[in-house]
Amino acid sequence: MGVRNGVRRTVPRQFGPLRPLIADPSVTDLFVNATGEVVVDRGAGQEVLDDLVLGEPAARALATALIGAGGRHVDEANPCADVRLADGIRVHAVLPPISTGGALLSIRVPALEPLSLDDLEASGAFATVPRALLVDLIHRRVNLLITGAAGSGKTTLLSALLAEASPTDRIITLEDVAELRIDHPHVVSLETRQANLEGAGEIGLARLVREALRMNPGRLIVGECRGPEIRELLTALNTGHDGGAGTLHANGLDAVPARLEAVGALAELSPAAVARQAVSAFGAVVHLSVGPLGRRVSGVARLTLDDEGRLTTEAYR
Repeated sequence: MGVRNGVRRTVPRQFGPLRPLIADPSVTDLFVNATGEVVVDRGAGQEVLDDLVLGEPAARALATALIGAGGRHVDEANPCADVRLADGIRVHAVLPPISTGGALLSIRVPALEPLSLDDLEASGAFATVPRALLVDLIHRRVNLLITGAAGSGKTTLLSALLAEASPTDRIITLEDVAELRIDHPHVVSLETRQANLEGAGEIGLARLVREALRMNPGRLIVGECRGPEIRELLTALNTGHDGGAGTLHANGLDAVPARLEAVGALAELSPAAVARQAVSAFGAVVHLSVGPLGRRVSGVARLTLDDEGRLTTEAYR
């Protein structure tokens, strides 16, 4: 059981030998590789643990138990799955034959308490981009695209920013695995569902966007744009739904146009269609980076079109 600021984390028994690590308040990410080695990230980079190695049978059993605890299944027919467990702990598992060496686990461990803008400011997150600018974007109901590499803090920042939304706003969040934790009185959280053992019943993000639009959203939030749901989100944000947001994996602000085009292609949108819709849908792109000093908001940009009508970015003013 981990303790931080008087708040305790009860770690489900299914974590087995990883329970002490999950309970450690300093741990943000945990990985089990195909070799059985355990890798931990305490916010200062990843380190391999010399005193803990899981054999292949143990790693596979652990992956199966954790996914099962989240109400989903993982096996040879469905070798990839992720779930949300106690306190928002996210578990992603991959089994052979997709993983050629053995079972893989990637575990994201959120803070015991959702981080506020005050917490992020104290950590230096706004050393480059002022906090006041981001709060102003929320207050003016600018549609935001939060970008950054994996583990850069996109979900954490978005959660903290949405806490600044008007208490009269109805915030509807759509995620593959619910990770957003927003300190706000009116949050509706929707989560995708994978198909059952017979291959039926799957509900994806694209379907959730369509359902959410029938629920009178004050702010429509898509946890991660990575597939066909981008089409529905762009359509929604271009038809009067302001104050919305989404996140996108990108290595830098200059890479955002190409990433949007790639995701749009999965929704059968041409680069020209993505460009025109994205420019009018998103009022600002907020990018996060991870460096020696930790996670930082490194820039804010605006999407625009170049002389050839291709999507590009320019500094936000």
